[in-house]
Amino acid sequence: MIALFSDTHSRQGHELENEALAAAREADVVIHAGDFTSQAALEAFREECSTLLAVHGNADEPAVREQLPAERVVDERGIRFAVTHRRDGGETGLAMFGRAHDADVVVSGHTHRPTIVDAGDVLLLNPGSHAQPRGNRPGFAILEPTDEGIVGQLLEPDGTLIEPFEYER
Repeated sequence: MIALFSDTHSRQGHELENEALAAAREADVVIHAGDFTSQAALEAFREECSTLLAVHGNADEPAVREQLPAERVVDERGIRFAVTHRRDGGETGLAMFGRAHDADVVVSGHTHRPTIVDAGDVLLLNPGSHAQPRGNRPGFAILEPTDEGIVGQLLEPDGTLIEPFEYER
């Protein structure tokens, strides 16, 4: 299982709870699309996850920015992820970013709004913010690669289903 998070915005720790915490602990890989905000939050995530692959966001303090790239490409279990915190140009900019990296999935954050958009040749996935939803539903995502593509769910931290999704490559 692969778990996706973004926009933690914490000064103390990971702010994970319930099903979100279980997913971070049980996932083979956790991808985080930035805005941990503090070194304490980044370190707390690292302690919970077997493998954490992350980018920095616009609200991350310098110590976090020094450790994480602004974007990265992750190949995991046959799925190629292009990860960024945000991109100018909205969905079009994110789709272009994904295509430029030959990605199956673009993982982004910044809006704090859990969102899935099928852009045809790339899936745009924003897991939302599990800790600081700013008027949106709190969220994170889990997914499993399949022979045909991906199956997954956007969830609230307590496990409430926001939206299931499937994506065929």
